[in-house]
Amino acid sequence: MTHPGPDRTPPLVGRLAPSPTGLLHLGHARTFLLAWWSIRSRGGRVLLRIEDLDTPRASGEHRDALLRDLEWLGLDWDGVVSVQSEHLERFEAATERLLEMGRAYACVCTRGDLRTAQSAPHQGDREPRYPGTCRGRFGSRAEAELASGRAAGVRLWVPAGDVTVKDALAGHFTLDVQASIGDFLLGRRGGAPAYQLAVVVDDAEAGVTEVLRGDDLLPSSVRQWHVQEALGLPHPTWVHVPLVLDDHGQRLAKRADSLSLAELRARGTDARAVARWAAESAGLAGAALATAADLTPLFRLDRLSRDPVRVDGAALERLVAARS
Repeated sequence: MTHPGPDRTPPLVGRLAPSPTGLLHLGHARTFLLAWWSIRSRGGRVLLRIEDLDTPRASGEHRDALLRDLEWLGLDWDGVVSVQSEHLERFEAATERLLEMGRAYACVCTRGDLRTAQSAPHQGDREPRYPGTCRGRFGSRAEAELASGRAAGVRLWVPAGDVTVKDALAGHFTLDVQASIGDFLLGRRGGAPAYQLAVVVDDAEAGVTEVLRGDDLLPSSVRQWHVQEALGLPHPTWVHVPLVLDDHGQRLAKRADSLSLAELRARGTDARAVARWAAESAGLAGAALATAADLTPLFRLDRLSRDPVRVDGAALERLVAARS
């Protein structure tokens, strides 16, 4: 990986990183539009990465659907689409490097977090603190597997103490990862990379300078900070935006088909109405019915509110009524 020298300002690069594990909904649409506007309004590059490492749930059908959804919203991207599962060698190389530096270690524990390590952790997910059972126990993955008779995963050796990251919207966020989560997974037993490692490695490889995503992933920024520090990689600008909630105050889920972009599209909804709704939720009061591209010059990150956005039945009906 190459990085700019101290006298060069890195180019502005953002990314859209959907997971093909279900239908995209209005919450995804808003976050992707905000991420796209934030970069395009300042003349930067936008990359598209398909995060398909959650192999039990990821599918080609959902991948095709999300591409249709993004194009329907009027979003574009620079360069070819990157697919995480096609670049496993870079995650393995990073893992080996951390093991060789003594910043990671082999783990043969069978725990619930091993089953969810490939997916982004969201608000409400409960993850027990790892007590360090395998820390310092084995000299290598091969030794761990020979001694235990089980496949070995890999955990980052996380130092104790608070780390504070600066978020462009949420402000300063502080977390002691060791106290709250412990040494977290970089790779599953069997070798598949975990979310926290894959995101960091891919962002650095692509030169991503800004990560705009939902604020349920704000705690992940501190974990990723630890991985970046261990690998000697730069920290991007983080922007964690509030989630979109339904009329019961619950965050939208991929199982909420009535709010899926595929359903809205099938019912004839005008994509410009979705763009206008997202723009109004981002502080552009009275935004016109316009394409995402037409609204780009009006976007300003400092207009974003830190409050969640509600989509009730009336708001949904207004969107559906806006026919293309």
